Amino acid sequence: MTHTIYHLAYATHWADAGETYTHSTRGRTLADEGFIHCSTDLDQLHQVVTRYYADVDPADLIVLHIDPTGLDIRLEGGFPHLYGPLPRSAVHAHSAL
Repeated sequence: MTHTIYHLAYATHWADAGETYTHSTRGRTLADEGFIHCSTDLDQLHQVVTRYYADVDPADLIVLHIDPTGLDIRLEGGFPHLYGPLPRSAVHAHSAL
């Protein structure tokens, strides 16, 4: 996998992260879930927003644009999962939802 993948994050979680980010999904950490949920593209990410974050103010969320090079990414059930913390250096951009 060499193209950008995406992770939906609470802006406060990203702002509070140090050199590594360890939130997996809504209400769960990497330690809870065992991996960090990601999306293959923005269409898939928006499906996640619709299904799991519909009641969250979009202003509270950001999209992390991740370069998966060198990360332990496994495609499972059609979604990329990152096994391990997300290094801040692998996030080449972030954007509003």
